[in-house]
Amino acid sequence: MSTQRKIADLQARKRSLLSGGGRDRIDKQHKSGKLTARERIEKLVDANSFVELDGFVSHRCTDFGMDKETAPADGVITGYATIDNRPVYLYSQDFTVRGGSLGEMHAKKIAKVMDMAMKMGCPIICINDSGGARIQEGIDSLSGYGEIFYRNTMASGVIPQISVILGPCAGGAVYSPALTDFIFMVDNISKMFITGPQVVQAATGEAVTDEQLGGALTHNQTSGVAHFKYTSEDECFAGIRSLLSYIPQNNLEDTLLYTCSDDLNRLSPELNAIIPDNANKSYDVRDVIEKIVDHGEFLEIQSLFARNIVIGFARLNGKSIGIIANQPKVKAGALDIDASDKAARFIRFCDCFNIPIVTLTDVPAFLPGVNQEHGGIIRHGAKLLYAYSEATVPKINVILRKAYGGAYIAMSSKHLGTDLVFAWPTAEIAVMGPEGAANIIFRKEIEKAEDPIGKRQEVIKEYRDRFTNPYTAAQRGYIDDVIKPESTRPRLISALEMLQSKRENRPPKKHGNIPL
Repeated sequence: MSTQRKIADLQARKRSLLSGGGRDRIDKQHKSGKLTARERIEKLVDANSFVELDGFVSHRCTDFGMDKETAPADGVITGYATIDNRPVYLYSQDFTVRGGSLGEMHAKKIAKVMDMAMKMGCPIICINDSGGARIQEGIDSLSGYGEIFYRNTMASGVIPQISVILGPCAGGAVYSPALTDFIFMVDNISKMFITGPQVVQAATGEAVTDEQLGGALTHNQTSGVAHFKYTSEDECFAGIRSLLSYIPQNNLEDTLLYTCSDDLNRLSPELNAIIPDNANKSYDVRDVIEKIVDHGEFLEIQSLFARNIVIGFARLNGKSIGIIANQPKVKAGALDIDASDKAARFIRFCDCFNIPIVTLTDVPAFLPGVNQEHGGIIRHGAKLLYAYSEATVPKINVILRKAYGGAYIAMSSKHLGTDLVFAWPTAEIAVMGPEGAANIIFRKEIEKAEDPIGKRQEVIKEYRDRFTNPYTAAQRGYIDDVIKPESTRPRLISALEMLQSKRENRPPKKHGNIPL
């Protein structure tokens, strides 16, 4: 065969690969409101930057008639590309080829591209759209999942891992996304569950739809498994690009420094009046965040889950920061099981990837109640304590209002190794709120008083005046400075600049034992 015929043969083979499972299956994918594996890659990455690897890989199963079946690219597209000119590795499962099912060679392709991402120190993006394990390949499929899970774990804290659920993701397949850093889902397209609706009904008698059991809203609002929810695939891809702009390539690099046109010394007089005079009234802590950060831009994470705490990325002077803030609008900002888990995981991500942590504190307590105690609030709250204590990145806390009891300690207090703690004049730092403290400290005086109600109000005021302010803590060095609210932005920028050269060592050990 001549060279020209060989080249023509190569081109024909590549055209065949591009057709995936064939026109009928591609049309069916489109009719279901989904893009194909290759279309997703094209929309996500920079134009013409994707380089495919292992396109000619095929399965080698001969059981159950598989020796007569073809599977172009074995149902998964793998390779590398750039996003905003930064290299990434990615794979995209092709539902048009045997339902994107995972077999031996399908898994080997994924493992190979994960290994390359680790070697090159680049993020990996995993686009999941699969019917699960390829049953015909039996234990080889299960082995493939195990190889992927192992690599997810080895890559954790080394390179960012992003999972995108754009179709079914069931059974063992859900654990790879669960091991990654962030999960993106799309309404009416994404599905995640260990066992599907039919199995659930057979086992428990519960009737439930795919969407109710494992749709985007369920996992973003109820389970907390996912981090982002979008209404279309295009919006989802834009969200991924936005997230990548805030995080580094790997654990040895810093985040990108963006040119900042927002005045570094900008004051925000609105913050001087944002805390209500009535300590029992709420406000939206996101309004505080937007006044402080560059251009008011804040990428909130898990916005529908555990809404009593707010987490996300922003920039100060063009540099990425992670923000954790109590949300007084929901449960008064109290810490509960879900909020503790949500914040702890985010803190650990920031610490892994050299992103400074800014905490905005307004917390009355750990949420009381039988359900919380029986659900393990002690164990879950300890995760938050552990995460803050373990983190060695620059840590700054601004106490906006309430900081009571154990919740005060848990929210990035000086006692957990936070580098700088600022307080607004509205800060109330005490063992507990004035009402509760008065009932304990002055119980006998109240009981003996001629006017118990009046006496109670008197001692509450006395306690509030003496203890629920930032100055007692400042006198003991637990607060580094009391600042005007309007000056929060320039003070944070100055503090982060000072902390850039921070170096902190921990005792040598294999790893700690976080209270999971």
